[in-house]
Amino acid sequence: MRQAPAAAPYRPDPQISQVADFLADPVEAADFPATTLRFRNHRHDGTVGLDTLSDEQWITHFGRFEPLPDNLPQPLALRYHGHQFRTYNPEIGDGRGFLFAQLRDGADRLLDLGTKGSGQTPWSRSGDGRLTLKGAVREILATEMLEALGVNTSKTFSVVETGEKLWRNDEPSPTRSAVMVRLSHSHIRIGSFQRLLVLEEHEHLANLVDYCLAQFPGPLPPQDAPDRDNPAVILAHQAAERLADLAASYMVAGFVHGVLNTDNMNLTGESFDYGPWRFLPKWEPQFTAAYFDHQGLYAFGRQPEAIRWNLAQLAIALRPLADSDALLAALNRFGPLYEAAMMHRFCWRLGVASGGEEADRALVGAAEVTMREGQIGPDTFFHRHRGGRNAEGSLAEALAERPPLSGRSDYWDSAEPESMLIEEVEGIWDAIAQNDDWQPLADKIARVRALGDALGDAPTPAGHLPPEAE
Repeated sequence: MRQAPAAAPYRPDPQISQVADFLADPVEAADFPATTLRFRNHRHDGTVGLDTLSDEQWITHFGRFEPLPDNLPQPLALRYHGHQFRTYNPEIGDGRGFLFAQLRDGADRLLDLGTKGSGQTPWSRSGDGRLTLKGAVREILATEMLEALGVNTSKTFSVVETGEKLWRNDEPSPTRSAVMVRLSHSHIRIGSFQRLLVLEEHEHLANLVDYCLAQFPGPLPPQDAPDRDNPAVILAHQAAERLADLAASYMVAGFVHGVLNTDNMNLTGESFDYGPWRFLPKWEPQFTAAYFDHQGLYAFGRQPEAIRWNLAQLAIALRPLADSDALLAALNRFGPLYEAAMMHRFCWRLGVASGGEEADRALVGAAEVTMREGQIGPDTFFHRHRGGRNAEGSLAEALAERPPLSGRSDYWDSAEPESMLIEEVEGIWDAIAQNDDWQPLADKIARVRALGDALGDAPTPAGHLPPEAE
């Protein structure tokens, strides 16, 4: 069984103030005509000491955005640049969101509360700064499923419906509006570093490196890594470890992010700010989630390469602070780290022990053949063969003599796996849009969390120290 998140007292700690003068702009939240609480994450509100808030108090802070006690006195819209589909864009930043608060959890890790749909900022350009309610519901479903499947992800913390009618080109309009709050470990992006490089703010670049190392601690580079004591090099190695694990976790989950731009890549390796995401209906490396990704740049099977490309942009941004060879050494670790994480996570989701590097590589290969030839997706595959059962041919050979991992759940006796395919997502939204029926969403969240409990605790992501060591 998966351990429940540990409760903790409320501990405000707005560390972002150290770098806010060059990283962010103070902003005001929009004044919404209505604030109706639609989702409150009772699984995680206690991890930062906010479980004692009444629903009315919750709306005061996460619908009207009155500051939390002893926290940021005013929200901060973060500044960054980014490669969007590999075209550099210096005209972006938090255009419909802001950093609202920072808190410590029970393991003393710094956590952010950041918004989406909270109003216009200096970086909104022509946008209205709003979020559709459908977009918020989709993010609830994405983050819940990813958390269940062991992906390092932000958590949807709150959704408040705001009573406005929005017009969008990609869905029936007018449509309902919402403001969402995420709980995550950081909102510092690769694009945050890219902006400082372009503006030649090298001192601020070094300050941001120091901030990240202090607030998101991780292991030091390998002993033979060149210039391993240089802070920028340490950060590059930690990012390589974290992003390699993120890429592997997407593949094992059968998840397609949709928009893996550098402004959507977090230095903690934490998944957030999804595009038009999908989970695979069948194993198809060419599957593309975003209707506007005409070249398939971020197709399912290209995600590891896309994430590595983004990591290379971080290395380029850090060049004023470190020798290129030392940064390249960190970048070159991505491939082996990704392969190791892929095998590690694959065995975990399948519920079998590792058979060693060569045997695990053969297992992943046999599984891909099984999914491709059987026209099935990862959800069906991992459920059908949990613990090594029901295997034939090369898959049976790859699973031979592998003991199942300890622990057993009745979940695996169910006829069908829990999945998050687009047809069900649309059905959940239709119930809300047509009948204001939120029960299908609540039922789905409960089933997805049961899947997570059955899988148990995910492997510790590379580049993260266990809580007791931080």
